[in-house]
Amino acid sequence: MKIKIFNITKIFFAVVVMLSFTACENDDLVPEFTLQEASEQVVLLNTVSDEYFLSPETSNNIAERFVWNKVDFGVPTEISYSVEWSLTDDFSTIINSSGLITENNFAVTVATLLDIALDEDLLGLDRDPNTEDPGNTGIIYFRVKAFAGTGQGQDAKESISETIVLNINLIEETGQGSGIELSTWGIVGSATPNAWDGPDIPFYTTSQNNVIVAYATLVDGQIKFRENNTWGGDFGDVEPDGILDQESDNNIEVTAGTYKITINWNDNSYTIEEFYWGLVGSATPNAWDGPDVKLSYDYTTDTFKAVAQLVDGQMKFRMNDTWGGDFGDVEPDGILDQESDNNIEVTAGYYLITANFNTLEYSIEETEIWGVVGSATPNAWDGPDTKFTPDFTNPGVWTLKNMTLTDGQIKFRPNDTWGNDYGDVEPDGILDQESDNNINVTAGTYNITINWNDNSYTIE
Repeated sequence: MKIKIFNITKIFFAVVVMLSFTACENDDLVPEFTLQEASEQVVLLNTVSDEYFLSPETSNNIAERFVWNKVDFGVPTEISYSVEWSLTDDFSTIINSSGLITENNFAVTVATLLDIALDEDLLGLDRDPNTEDPGNTGIIYFRVKAFAGTGQGQDAKESISETIVLNINLIEETGQGSGIELSTWGIVGSATPNAWDGPDIPFYTTSQNNVIVAYATLVDGQIKFRENNTWGGDFGDVEPDGILDQESDNNIEVTAGTYKITINWNDNSYTIEEFYWGLVGSATPNAWDGPDVKLSYDYTTDTFKAVAQLVDGQMKFRMNDTWGGDFGDVEPDGILDQESDNNIEVTAGYYLITANFNTLEYSIEETEIWGVVGSATPNAWDGPDTKFTPDFTNPGVWTLKNMTLTDGQIKFRPNDTWGNDYGDVEPDGILDQESDNNINVTAGTYNITINWNDNSYTIE
C-alpha cells in the first residue's frame, strides 16, 4: 500500500492565493463613495427682525428660529448641521454653537441672547439707555454649517451659509415684569373647550389685590370657577346676582362668545363682559366688514397678540367687531392713537402683531405661521393651508382646534410654502423631513398640536 505525502507548504500557499483572489473579488463588489462638494450651498431661509428687544420678562420666548435647506454631499450618509454665533462677522471667535444636529431648524431663545448681551466678557451691555459706554445695543452674527456625517477627518467637506446679523436692544429692567401671573383659579364647564373635565381656562392676577381676570371663548352652556383644576370649594351663582356662592345648583348659564371674566375676591363679585381685540381693514381676510382677526392675551407681557396673513392694504385695531374707540397710527410711530386718518399701511406677508393697550405701543413683525396641508385638508395639496395658532405663553407650541379632515394624508409647513415641510415616516409622533413622510389620517374632527421644543405632535 502506497501512502501519499502532501506538501503542506504548497497547500498553504494555494489557500492563501485562493483567499487573496476571493478578497479581491469581494472588494470589487463594494461600491466606493467619494465626498463631493455640496450640490447646493446651505442657505438660511428665514428673514430676521430689524431689531430684537430683550427683557427678563420674555426670557423663555424664542427670539429667532433659524431655518435652512437640505444639503447633498453625494454620499449616502447623514448630513449634520451646526448653528454658530460670534461677535465678529469673520467668525474668528465662535462664542456659542448648537452642536451637531440633524434637523433643518434651530431655535435661539431670548435667554440665550440675554446671556451674551449681559456677559462682561462678551457684549457687556448696560440696561440703562442713558449710559453711553458700553450702551444698551449690540450685534450678534449667526451662520449655519453643513457637514457630511460628523464633519471629521482630512477629507471632511462643509458648506457654510451667508451671515445673518441680529441687532439687539436691552429694555430697561423694571424689576416687576408685567406684574401679571397665573392665578390658581380657572373656568370649568360645558361651555369651555375641555368641558367639565378640564384643564380649566386660567385666570391671571392683576394690579389690584384679590382681583383676577380671564379671557375666554365660550359656547352655549354652563360654567363655574374652581381652584387648581379640582373639585371642592368651587363657586357658581344661584340667583344669578353677580355674587359668587357655593350653594348647590349654582352653575352659571352663558351664551357663545368671547369674554373678559373678572372676579373680585374682596367681595365675591364677578362680571362677564363681551371683550376681544381684533384687526380689521382691507389688509385682513374679511376686509372692513369683519369679523375681525382676534388677538389672544399673553399674560407674560400683558399684551394682546395675533399671527395673521395680510395682503397689501390698511388695518386698525377695534374691540368686539364694532366701531367707536378703534385705534390706528397717524404718524406712524409705533404708538396707537384715535385721531382721524389713522389707518395703518401694511404690505402682503405673514406677521406677528402685538399691541399693549396700557402703553398703546404696538408692533408688526414678519414671522412664520405654521399650517396643515394635504389631501385630507379642505384645500388639498395646493393650499392655502389651514393655519395653527401659537401658544404665546408657551413658546414653540402651536395648536389647531376642531380641524375637520377627510381620509387622506397631511403634513405641516410654514407660510403656505414648500421647502421646510414636516411629516412623520415611522410614524412615532416625532416630526421629520425625510422623504415619504406624509401622515395618514382618517376622516374626523381633530385637535392638532405641534411642539417645536422637541418636534413632537399630536392629532386627537
